[in-house]
Amino acid sequence: MKKFTRREFVKTSLAGVSAASVGYAFSGFSYLPPAEIDQVQLGKTGLLVSRLALGTGTNGHAHQSDFTRMGFDNFLKIARTAHERGVTFIDTADSYGTHHFVSRFLKEVSREKCQIMTKIWTENNSWNTVAPIPETLDRFRKELNTDYLDLVLLHCMTSGNWVETKASMREELNAAKQNGIVKTVGVSCHNFEAMKVAVEDPWVDVILARINPGQKVMDGTPEQVMDLLKTANENGKGVIGMKIFGAGQWADPRQREESIKFAIRSGNVHAMTLGMTTPEQVTDAVDRIMAVVNS
Repeated sequence: MKKFTRREFVKTSLAGVSAASVGYAFSGFSYLPPAEIDQVQLGKTGLLVSRLALGTGTNGHAHQSDFTRMGFDNFLKIARTAHERGVTFIDTADSYGTHHFVSRFLKEVSREKCQIMTKIWTENNSWNTVAPIPETLDRFRKELNTDYLDLVLLHCMTSGNWVETKASMREELNAAKQNGIVKTVGVSCHNFEAMKVAVEDPWVDVILARINPGQKVMDGTPEQVMDLLKTANENGKGVIGMKIFGAGQWADPRQREESIKFAIRSGNVHAMTLGMTTPEQVTDAVDRIMAVVNS
């Protein structure tokens, strides 16, 4: 007997019910199926992703995050809820320690219908030893149990000279891209000068940038950052927003609404990653995002 996911079951059940365009009628009540997040083109990269990514790096550092601390079972509840609501884009990184969580979740879903973004920490420190990119990518693919990676970013660029200091990594990632191991490459920016370089650099396919209207945990004013993202968009780069809710500092209902509108209505932020740590946060995010998209 075929096993159905909850998402498939809801769709199959509703398909057999006569429905008006405004909803489904059950004994005098009108029922609208839960909104699903839409799929968007990530700039001109050719990559299609869900507008919302499941971020797995909340308070992440040194191979740990809130997800690793809460344990796999709790992560699985959140990931399943996200998948049922159409979230196919998963944001992970070596520094978050969540590769093995993502790998276990991928056993439940089709890899070809998911997009995996991960990141390489580029500095030696007490918890990281920089290795050649081919070796690092082989380890990532083994940890994630996948033959290829949709997006690989150089993690946390904090200087305007990263193009020069990371030249060998850029070359090796470009080779991996040409060999089909990686589909797209880019950077996550934690510095305004680093972002200024990234939006113009031909090597960069994708930029992960901190953006919210409250100027919380950001690299410039909202207007300054959005101007750079506009340039990135015009240059065909995929733009993914992070710190949309200011790492929790801009997160009451009104602020969440304002942040989502600011990102989506700009036309310069193609997708966003949110560190949702409960199923309820997933539901809230999907509903709010799609309400803005459909308004």
